[in-house]
Amino acid sequence: MTHDRSAGLVETARALADGTITSRALVEQALARIETSQASLNAFRIVRTKAALAEAEAADAQLAAGVRKPLLGVPVAVKDDMDVAGEPTAFGCRGEFPAVARDGEAVRRLRAAGAVIVGKTNTCEFGQWPFTEGPAFGATRNPWSPEHTPGGSSGGSAAAVAAGLVPAALGSDGAGSVRIPASWTHLVGIKPQRGRISTWPRGESFQGITVNGTLARTVADAALLLDAAAGNHALDPHRPPAVDASAAIGRDPGRLRIALALKPPFTALPARLRPEVRARVVELAEKLSDLGHTVEEADPPYGQIGLTFIPRATAGIAERVREAPFPALLDRRTRDAARLGGLLGGVPLRVARRAEAVLHRRIGGFFTSYDVVLAPTTAAPPPRIGAMLELGGLATDRAMIAACPYAWPWNVLGWPGVNVPAGFVGGGLPVGAQLLGPANSEPLLLSLAAQLEAELRWPEVWPEPRVSADSPVA
Repeated sequence: MTHDRSAGLVETARALADGTITSRALVEQALARIETSQASLNAFRIVRTKAALAEAEAADAQLAAGVRKPLLGVPVAVKDDMDVAGEPTAFGCRGEFPAVARDGEAVRRLRAAGAVIVGKTNTCEFGQWPFTEGPAFGATRNPWSPEHTPGGSSGGSAAAVAAGLVPAALGSDGAGSVRIPASWTHLVGIKPQRGRISTWPRGESFQGITVNGTLARTVADAALLLDAAAGNHALDPHRPPAVDASAAIGRDPGRLRIALALKPPFTALPARLRPEVRARVVELAEKLSDLGHTVEEADPPYGQIGLTFIPRATAGIAERVREAPFPALLDRRTRDAARLGGLLGGVPLRVARRAEAVLHRRIGGFFTSYDVVLAPTTAAPPPRIGAMLELGGLATDRAMIAACPYAWPWNVLGWPGVNVPAGFVGGGLPVGAQLLGPANSEPLLLSLAAQLEAELRWPEVWPEPRVSADSPVA
């Protein structure tokens, strides 16, 4: 009994509940696809073959006994910054890491919903860059074009979902690390409200800028995974009011006031929106206008928001480097960022954290005039494999800001954002656009994203399967 790789999370969960397929069969097929693609795509750091099959058999026993859970028996993947009991958490770093004793809260909740974790996906070192490459595991490639990166830092999760290896996956987003790879692999990527999906055993990840989010081919699948993973550990510092993401799918968003924000937020280094990406985002704006929304060009009052991002990001890297079992094996850029984080970790960090309330008031005021912001997710299509790998620190920052200047402000704010596919540019490379909202606005953003999906039907377009034995290996 084979299950089409195009079946999404919602469809797969339904087939399991209906008894038209077993979890064992599904997980075997997912593991076979992962194995076949690993030489070419390299999406996974760890494949849990034996454990996943055992979990699938346990799920089948529950299904046979009449137990029903939202994801019972469904294979999913998680990024390798999340703790899975019995597996190491290397977070893109070199070295042999010990197995962790217990699941992180997000993984615990996925399991409670019945999901089978088939593996942990590749990410760059401590999730710092918009590419998924490094000496620890090689290069993860884009299913749409193997010469290009799927983005980062949740590039392994994005590649796995885009290629149909799993129907959905968890990633994390500290400066666009879910939304950027989603945009570059033709996926829906949800960066939820801070605290929506717990980052425990860390109450905060990277000083609160990094949150866990979901990647899937459809809005409904991304929302279902969000609902399954959402919730808090008793000690979480951020505990937003619960939302029902799945209930927003198919709900009329109403006629919205949408700000088309094409200007990159202020950065110390130059960034320019590529004309071909601009054209795709403007087409999306026109589609929203056709659907009855009011769309006008307007940019949120970001001001000097970048000054609050750098202390939080670098202090977060410094924390990770202090805990790293093999600091000598870390990328020079990582060690340099950690040194900067050490310098900024006192007063500048406290000032940056306090500034968030001011930014909430100022940018929150923008949402009295507009309901949603539509912005490019990236300024450029995906770069080639290796384009940023060997650069020095400043050159990496320049390349990163030139390609990805749009996503990070929402990490400072802690508010939700959703990447939606915006089409393709030269050579068939995917690009995306972000729907951004104020605090706890996931239901509004998802109902709007689902309305766009119904019109544009992006899940129907797939990359060509590229899983031959002689495909390039990084």
